[in-house]
Amino acid sequence: MKFLSNRYLILGAILIILAGGLLLLPKYEKQEGIRSKQLLSHAISPERYISTDDISHKIISQDPSFILVDVRDEESYNNYSLPNAINIPLSKLLDEDSLTYLNQDQFDVVFYSNNTFLADQAWMLCDRLGFKNLHVLKGGLNNWYTTIINPSKPNEAMPETEFKLYSTRKAASMYYGVAYPDQNFGNDLPTTPETPKKVVTVEKKKKRKAEGGC
Repeated sequence: MKFLSNRYLILGAILIILAGGLLLLPKYEKQEGIRSKQLLSHAISPERYISTDDISHKIISQDPSFILVDVRDEESYNNYSLPNAINIPLSKLLDEDSLTYLNQDQFDVVFYSNNTFLADQAWMLCDRLGFKNLHVLKGGLNNWYTTIINPSKPNEAMPETEFKLYSTRKAASMYYGVAYPDQNFGNDLPTTPETPKKVVTVEKKKKRKAEGGC
């Protein structure tokens, strides 16, 4: 009992010392970002998602207004990735070189992964830092395969709009290299076989000078 009593006294003394040390630590500036309510509002909004059809159209039309960011690991990116996408693994998302692409106002930034798990995390981190124009590819690459690369043919009971969408998706899949025995889609098929690599030049954000001093 005496041993246990001494042990508790020692632990108590350590806690008191640690508490005193916290009081002596210098104050730090809190990281600026958006408020929790605003973050929650952004997170539950469906507007942050962009469909595979929209992204496919942007790629084919060579729309220069967006950046595709693959947040998977480098090996997965090298095995397969969307045209013109850059690879910023989630673990390197907050590196200074990565932030050059993400923290700017010139482009829309579209995160994607195999599903939306990693992409949602990337969106959450950047949104928390107050970055703008952030999006997530809805369904990720899994949805890309089932809608663009290998679209399902609608049955006869479906409306005409579904058949038009299917035709557009098949034409798009041919653009990405899928071959069909009946490759005849008229003017829906893009004439350019490949999209050229897009070079994205982004100016680095200037760091704020520290205020105060002599």
